Amino acid sequence: MASTNDLKNGLVLNLDGELWTVIEFQHVKPGKGPAFVRTKLKHVISGKVVDKTFNAGIKVDTATVDRRDNQYLYPDGDDYVFMDTSSYEQSHVSGEIVGEAAELLLPEMIVQIAFHEGVVLYIELPTSAVYEITYTEPGLQGDRSTSGNKPATVETGATIQVPLFINQGEKIKVDTRDKRYLGRA
Repeated sequence: MASTNDLKNGLVLNLDGELWTVIEFQHVKPGKGPAFVRTKLKHVISGKVVDKTFNAGIKVDTATVDRRDNQYLYPDGDDYVFMDTSSYEQSHVSGEIVGEAAELLLPEMIVQIAFHEGVVLYIELPTSAVYEITYTEPGLQGDRSTSGNKPATVETGATIQVPLFINQGEKIKVDTRDKRYLGRA
């Protein structure tokens, strides 16, 4: 249990049996009336974001979420196998939990897996990673970065929008949160 005065970004709350992460919080002390805490919460499983207001000083139930570095090993049917980098234990994570991140998983990539009471909640890729382009249309002489984008397939099979001057076989840096091209690697 924690007080609303102890809220901070990244704290996981257990509200009505559901897990919510605090994204933003603001202590408000109006001229009239009691103080309160305005928060923006993100549902851990679904990703839904809601605004919630708490009275100042009330107790809220916190949840213990253990985030551990894991190395991606291989796909196993509908599951993905990860190895804890400190204990060398292997975890099978279902494809539903991995979700769209599966398109950007590289062999031996280090990801963070969040556990709550031994159950995997979600996986978090590093914010950026380097991928090799396996297929894209060839760039033409005179193409510049400001004239548009074209689709390119990277080694994991994901399609990324890249500038026209990027060619097959080049390595690019990609933002894994929104599959956005960041530059050549």
